Amino acid sequence: MAGLVTSMVIGQLVSVVKDKASSYLLEQYKVMEGMEKQHKILKRQLPAILDVITDAEEQATHREGVKAWLEELKTVAHEANEVFDELKYEALRREGRKNGHYRKLGLDVVRLFPTDNRVLFRYRMGNKLHRIVRTIEIIVTEMNAFGFEYQQQTLTCKQWQQTDSIIVDPENIVSQSRYEEKEKIVKILNDPANSSTLTVLPIVGMGGLGKTTLAQLIYNDLQVQKHFQIKWWICVSDDFNVYDIARKICTGPVENDNEKALHKLQQELSGKRYLLVLDDVWNRDPDKWDKLKACLQYGGIGSAILVTTRIKGIAQLMSTVEAHDIAFLEKKFIKQNFKTRAFSLPHSKPAHEILNMVDASELLNMVEKFVERCAGSPLAAKALGSVLHTKTSLEEWSAVLNKSIICTEESRILAILKLSYNDLPSGYEGVFCFLCCVSQGLCYMCGQAYPTMDRKWLYPRTRRSPSSDNW
Repeated sequence: MAGLVTSMVIGQLVSVVKDKASSYLLEQYKVMEGMEKQHKILKRQLPAILDVITDAEEQATHREGVKAWLEELKTVAHEANEVFDELKYEALRREGRKNGHYRKLGLDVVRLFPTDNRVLFRYRMGNKLHRIVRTIEIIVTEMNAFGFEYQQQTLTCKQWQQTDSIIVDPENIVSQSRYEEKEKIVKILNDPANSSTLTVLPIVGMGGLGKTTLAQLIYNDLQVQKHFQIKWWICVSDDFNVYDIARKICTGPVENDNEKALHKLQQELSGKRYLLVLDDVWNRDPDKWDKLKACLQYGGIGSAILVTTRIKGIAQLMSTVEAHDIAFLEKKFIKQNFKTRAFSLPHSKPAHEILNMVDASELLNMVEKFVERCAGSPLAAKALGSVLHTKTSLEEWSAVLNKSIICTEESRILAILKLSYNDLPSGYEGVFCFLCCVSQGLCYMCGQAYPTMDRKWLYPRTRRSPSSDNW
């Protein structure tokens, strides 16, 4: 398992290091002073490694030598990643000093810190970087000997957590449970009184309550489809990139020039009554929102934007009408959600036969206790139901119940979801913890993550991880 994960993530780790090595902060605050030669070598050789890493990863499945080569590359990439983290920290420290933050805080004593001595810092980091470059050069020599071929890397980023407008509701539980809220919001969006200005209506609430699901119901409502000429669904997540959002809205090819992308957005929206859903927004920067909103104002009369977010401050920043606080789900719908997952997921035998194998009445009596634990959260109901769908004894259900706590605003959903984590097969917990390091909304295959965190969790029984003495 460890070898498989290594071969999957090494290219992404090298890509992260390459990006950090190219950070403008390193040049701006001259933290690479005295290390320019090593810096240039890395900026040349890391892209060269990435050119053939896909072929190397494929060959590692059947060539032990290549597998060992990837392990060595992973080790030095981790070390380089830590070095560039230190360099970036030093750049930020110098930036803070330049901007007078130390004086404001009365922290002139920072001169006593080792990092304040630039000569000492340059000596220490130069030695580290020199060792890394020397190892990288050996790795590149071996890489050429293996004869890897260039293969374009396949990026599958932002796929597994990307939301869309398609709603899956075979039992009509979702449609029934959110009907009144959906009708209320649809009425606001279609209200002629809001036709003079762009309507921005946020749906706000804690994670797991179903904000995205409610937005999907509204997006697919027949009245909404008739009222709006065009509709878009954009999953925003952590990265509120105004230009990327503009490109996603525009039809056809869009030039890389950011200003031209915004101009095309304005042209496409001009005179059209549209509905735009911005799902899972985390942006608190008013400048970014103002820039995007200025372009979205070009739409026709009656245009509207539906936003989902967990943060009330973001809802206040973006809203033009009162935000909708999503309600906790009624118990009867929580119960339906739970039973659908606990008893209706595919088994080797039908659900009723499984219940006949145990004391069915006892398990059904316990359903109410699990519903109480969910405290109105549909995600909690699905998570608990999924954990229990393979458990067919009263003892197993009781064990899960005893481990669970009520999912409240204070405890959030994490305590419930941890039951799913605890139910993972042996050995998978480390992989899960590793993937938790991925930035929200991103797939690790994109390389935009924090791979230095994996060493203790992902390889607890294999060779010692790099710099393990410091852990």
